[in-house]
Amino acid sequence: NVGNFSLPNPQGKAGGACTAALLATLYDADRNGTLETMSWVALLRSMRDNLLQKGFDQVPQLTSSRMIDVNEPFKLINDSSPYGQTNKRAVLIGINYVGQSGQLSGCHNDVRNMKEYLVSKQGFLEHNMTVMMDDGYHPEPNRINIMNAYRDIVRQSMPGDTVFLHYSGHGGRVVDTSGDEDDGYDETLIPCDYERTGQISDDELFRDLVKPMSSGVLVTSLMDCCHSGTVLDLPYRFTADGDVMVREDNFDFDSLLAVAFVCCCFGELFDCIFTIVGGITDAIF
Repeated sequence: NVGNFSLPNPQGKAGGACTAALLATLYDADRNGTLETMSWVALLRSMRDNLLQKGFDQVPQLTSSRMIDVNEPFKLINDSSPYGQTNKRAVLIGINYVGQSGQLSGCHNDVRNMKEYLVSKQGFLEHNMTVMMDDGYHPEPNRINIMNAYRDIVRQSMPGDTVFLHYSGHGGRVVDTSGDEDDGYDETLIPCDYERTGQISDDELFRDLVKPMSSGVLVTSLMDCCHSGTVLDLPYRFTADGDVMVREDNFDFDSLLAVAFVCCCFGELFDCIFTIVGGITDAIF
């Protein structure tokens, strides 16, 4: 029950704590006139405080493709378009796993709340938003639809564009077969048809979403799920209870402006080396 986060026109009381905490922080900053000057540090720590006050133990994290100054104002909208105006696109995915073991109750609400914020406060247009939910009305968030949506947004995005990705559902991990994970596991997203088609690994997401994204695109990705901390395999990380952004490995890809928010339970953070963006993996690319 995340109804006590006091979101404007909440789409139900059930939902992901990280999605609710992020939205509550953004709406508060908008009302207080501090949104344009709020830094990544202030954003994540405000989320952390918000979560603790509501009895949640998630620790928000920010991961990025490059080292950024986390004391500078954060931004969701690209202000470096060579054409003077950015195209804004979004992929929003909420999976309740209706009728399946492990059914959730709030992921559809998360997507509706996030869509409302993006449209009302950030100027996104509905026709530039792909929304998937297993509600019998929207396109089904199965493996092929999710991956096709990510490939499509890569194909459509040009330098100067803005992309927002939101995933609310189950996250997991599977044994790493490529040898690129220190903990021996790949982090995953779990589509609604995972029993038949399998989970979506971080290697697949990096290959089809992160690596081919055009230079100069600002992508923000919020992954509200377990095992989400490194699901986009980004090299830099900052946690809400830390002081500086640190580099996780020896690669960098400067052709992409990528940031990922991660919010996982503290226990999971140490158990699985965090998973992404999972965590908020806010994922911003």
